Amino acid sequence: MELTLEQIQQLETPCLVIDVDLAEKNIKRMQEAADKAGCRLRPHIKTHKMPLFAQMQVKAGARGITCAKVSEAEVMAEGGMEDIFIAYPMVGDFRILRAINLAKKIKRLILAVDSLEGAKVLEQAASDQGMVLEVRMEIDTGAGRTGVPMDRAVELALAMKQMKHLNLTGIFTFKSLILSGKPTEDNLLAAEEEGNMMAETARLLKEAGVEIQDISAGSSPTGVQVAQTGMVNEIRPGTYIFDDFMLTKEKVAELSEIAVRFYATVVSCQHQDYAVIDGGTKCFPTDVVPGQPPFYYPGYGVVEGDDNLRLSRMNEEHGIITALNGETGLQVGQVLSLIPIHVCTAVNMQNSVYLLKDGCLRKQKVDARGMLI
Repeated sequence: MELTLEQIQQLETPCLVIDVDLAEKNIKRMQEAADKAGCRLRPHIKTHKMPLFAQMQVKAGARGITCAKVSEAEVMAEGGMEDIFIAYPMVGDFRILRAINLAKKIKRLILAVDSLEGAKVLEQAASDQGMVLEVRMEIDTGAGRTGVPMDRAVELALAMKQMKHLNLTGIFTFKSLILSGKPTEDNLLAAEEEGNMMAETARLLKEAGVEIQDISAGSSPTGVQVAQTGMVNEIRPGTYIFDDFMLTKEKVAELSEIAVRFYATVVSCQHQDYAVIDGGTKCFPTDVVPGQPPFYYPGYGVVEGDDNLRLSRMNEEHGIITALNGETGLQVGQVLSLIPIHVCTAVNMQNSVYLLKDGCLRKQKVDARGMLI
């Protein structure tokens, strides 16, 4: 993605620009891969956080969407989404009440459970409302995050089966590039293990008398390959819609497929060995630390067009661009293009973004930005 000088002059920096045509190509590519594998695609909206892009995904063939939080799901429902899975433990009376209200407004809402305590509270809330809630049980397949361990999955599923107001229809997991409980750079083996673990969990549940319909797995680094195992019937990648530098390192994207760029203006050049841009930690995400294994990211964003430059440190409103050779060569007023390391957190830092479509730029609100509940 490359903007003309005239387009760059339209930007109010620091900002993000999204190439809609590239995003649409990425949507189509993932949908075709899922369809070819005979697997449903339920993309995670955590990356774009905008109903506009969710609508594109559903129009292309996605069978609903995935959200992390109920507040995100509310925004997506207002934007026309009718089939939503909230892949996050539904714990907290405030959260459950909002989910129940949302369930009354759309065709299908699926909630997540990973504990007996959570299931009991959800059951009582559904009973009080005289309704049945569709739920999926999360399985911990090695990421060490949420999810019931595989050896306790049958016990929890049997307990939920007795709950009249919860309808357990599936299991799901988030595993990504984990193999035998440790980070890996082998996408294929990680995906095969993910498929095997979920298929084995489903088999154990069936033997115990718990029938499920949905086996959901697969993030952007492993989604296509998990689908190709034939052991799951749904994948939930998110980052693929825009791609980022992280996915290029994880061997599932090319630089030419990345649909998002930061643009920032140089505001100070008092020293030859560093310059200051107008975006700091309130603009650029800091969830990926530069220079650490296994991928050794070259800064908090990748400066395009000059391998000598690094976004190496930041304050709240100041980004410090340093130079490997000791001379940045930058000038005050110069506008830099940078590739996001992790695009999901990058988008969530912005109240609005610029959309580039058919050579024209327009501003677009990030509707679900900051939706944390």
